[in-house]
Amino acid sequence: MPKIIQKTSNKAGLSPGTIVYVGKKKTKKVKIELIDFNESQFQEKEIENIEDCFPFKDTPTITWINISGLHQTEILEKIGKQFGVHPLVLEDIVHTTQRPKTEDFESYLFVVLKRIDYNDKIKEINVEQLSMIIGSNFVISFQETEGNVFNPVRQRIRNGKGKTRKLGSDYLAYSLIDAVVDNYFIILEKLGGEIEEIEEELIQNPKPEILNAVHRLKRQLIFLRKSVWPLREVISNLQRGESKLIKKTTGIYLRDVYDHTIQVIDTVETFRDMTSGMLDVYLSSVSNKMNEVMKVLTIIATIFIPMTFVAGMYGMNFEFMPELKWEWSYPLVWLTVIIIAGSMLLYFRRKKWI
Repeated sequence: MPKIIQKTSNKAGLSPGTIVYVGKKKTKKVKIELIDFNESQFQEKEIENIEDCFPFKDTPTITWINISGLHQTEILEKIGKQFGVHPLVLEDIVHTTQRPKTEDFESYLFVVLKRIDYNDKIKEINVEQLSMIIGSNFVISFQETEGNVFNPVRQRIRNGKGKTRKLGSDYLAYSLIDAVVDNYFIILEKLGGEIEEIEEELIQNPKPEILNAVHRLKRQLIFLRKSVWPLREVISNLQRGESKLIKKTTGIYLRDVYDHTIQVIDTVETFRDMTSGMLDVYLSSVSNKMNEVMKVLTIIATIFIPMTFVAGMYGMNFEFMPELKWEWSYPLVWLTVIIIAGSMLLYFRRKKWI
């Protein structure tokens, strides 16, 4: 599970715009993918040097550059110089604790999202930052690690299906944002299944391990809410903003993504309420279980109280007790004890205490 507050002390005291990667230490080489297309042509290749992407900047086609890995900051510096990206934007890209946001720099838009992956083996989510620079004929996406969230978009571009090849960079950016939001639904579906499993086990057998699972689930929902909640503001700004880079035709599609985002937020809030209720259910189940145990012990003790009284009465060492030398005293005492116990059990059953 990612930390709530990540370590950023290595940035303290540096001047604004200094590019310092904040995140997990990486040694793997940065992967650069380029897709250049229009309605009639398409090419896709993996780039070794970022300079090989620069000639596509001034072409009439739409260019998508996807960079997986942010630890080689010299690549970002070269992109910033070539595409005229502000140093503060480059700083935000490598500072991976940014809140989802959008900024308009007239010649390009800067968008920050959160990409969420789910580990099925350990049942935990992983939150990573996803940044995008949207220009008039290009989109540059930056990911902390390589992921498959954009694979459906790549496939549509390769096959020439849909409107991605026919429309501009703003529609490509919408498609990437839509892919991220659609992935949220997959994560929520898996979390929903986990919640159902925990609820069922919570009712049947409330073990202390269940309490740990509930706390872990609540923590994951906190990260999910933190990643999703600001996204509606991001999409709203893209839809209703005055940027010339976003066409009115694309605004309709962004409105649809906005509706999906609201649906994701509502689902997250529902899950949070359910997990909060699980704690109450757990405490109630433990309390009821304890009450059942105490009820059984109380009934047993209550039944044995009159038996103890009889045994104590005839256990006294008085010499002149009339029943001590009677032939049927012992069976009579047993019969009395059995009648008392049976009468009490019958009374408890009529009262529905047992």
